[in-house]
Amino acid sequence: MQNSSKYVKQSVMQYRPTIGLEIHVELKTESKMFCSCPNNPDEKEPNVNICPVCMGHPGTLPVINKKAVEYTIKAALALNCQIPENSHFDRKSYFYPDLPKGYQISQYKEPLSERGFLEVNSKKIRITRIHLEEDTGKLIHTKGADYSLIDFNRAGRPLMELVTEPEITSAQEARKFAEELRLILRYLNISDADMEKGQMRCEVNISLAPKDEKKLGTKVEIKNLNSFRSVEKGIEYEIKRQTEILERGEKVVQETRGWDDAKGKTFSQRTKEEAHDYRYFPEPDLPPLHISGNLEVGFDDSEVINLEKIKAELVELPQAKRKRFLEQFKLPKNDIEILVGSKQLADYFEAVISELHSWIKARNDIPERAVDKLIKLTANYILTELQKLFSQSKSDITKCKITPENFAEFITLIYSGEISSSGAQTVLAAMFATGADPSHIIEEKKLKQVSNKEELQEIVKDIIENNPKPVADYKNGNEKSLQFLIGQVMAKTKGRANPQVAAEILKEKIG
Repeated sequence: MQNSSKYVKQSVMQYRPTIGLEIHVELKTESKMFCSCPNNPDEKEPNVNICPVCMGHPGTLPVINKKAVEYTIKAALALNCQIPENSHFDRKSYFYPDLPKGYQISQYKEPLSERGFLEVNSKKIRITRIHLEEDTGKLIHTKGADYSLIDFNRAGRPLMELVTEPEITSAQEARKFAEELRLILRYLNISDADMEKGQMRCEVNISLAPKDEKKLGTKVEIKNLNSFRSVEKGIEYEIKRQTEILERGEKVVQETRGWDDAKGKTFSQRTKEEAHDYRYFPEPDLPPLHISGNLEVGFDDSEVINLEKIKAELVELPQAKRKRFLEQFKLPKNDIEILVGSKQLADYFEAVISELHSWIKARNDIPERAVDKLIKLTANYILTELQKLFSQSKSDITKCKITPENFAEFITLIYSGEISSSGAQTVLAAMFATGADPSHIIEEKKLKQVSNKEELQEIVKDIIENNPKPVADYKNGNEKSLQFLIGQVMAKTKGRANPQVAAEILKEKIG
């Protein structure tokens, strides 16, 4: 796909891309969708988390995982969807080697939710429906072998499917939608949505039509895109491919295509089935669902789901948090984006700020303008020095030994001039390794910054006497010479001298 960007640009000029997404997400319940087998995506041994129910043995009966239903409704509420009072499961009949029963328990006519939206770059992209189904097994294709293996551990895991309206207009917009959705799912704590582990899989429906025509072009589906990069590159390639077909005066064939990440191109798999090909009909072995606003309502042969309880469990979502952080903390948008990109990191940052406010309140001598400085200092150390330590240790905020209280104390020590910037790095590294209190580390390592003028007077005097040339250069207007002299003071005090105080004394003595 050497000239894909060229064709993408041409298609914007000549053709109108219309894109819809179908996104499958494995929910992180303890058990599978219709049986008590463990729902463990990290299981390495094949075919151990299976039973007669998820293997589709004759005579077995499924039982609805209520938690999976609640998780799906929680996602739907977060995505502004309407929740109907009644819902039920259907059988979706088709044959595939990794589908043990020969049909999939899914939803069709009465899904758990419909008509929602997700805002991406100030544009509302409508969501047609979010429904619940069971996952299939996993085919393993051994390189060079003339056979495939099947692992049924995944069969029967609760799988939430989200379908958008066909109103995404670019590869970048599709990628952003998927990224924002994953962030919301992680905030809700209903799925890790790790694409490398197959916990979130995207399918793209894309068509091209002349720019001045309202009618959509022929739809082509790209299946099982397992990274955000693949979503973006797959769409870009398909825009290129369909553009070339239309420019030759030929017709695009409606089909399902796969994505070859190594070759950077799509390939034909099969002609696309329509909904009626699946022979949907209500699942006879499962009761209908009734979604109620109160717990007192009960129905015979029905599962009752309490909507108000689920609403009460919703947390502040990324978009609202970004807006609040901007108004409340006045941080740069890039910093906010990184903080909000992890709920745990955002929560940690706020916990530190809360501790700082307690310190400010207790002191009664911190000016109002200093509050913003403390907030920015906190964000800076979390997003640079702390993140650097996470990267080096290959960990993240969930493994952090530093309590918010100790991190706040660390920030106040920097603000108060108790430690220098280089000393702060040493202290933070020790805190990260041990979780110890910063004051104890400073005392133990003798890192307290020297800000007392009387203590620094003699040191500065020696530096001036031993460096006549830089002193003379500074007198002649060379400001860099002053920095050199400050560096000598810092070296003499092993980094403990307050550089601002050292500069003041040097200027006074040199004249």
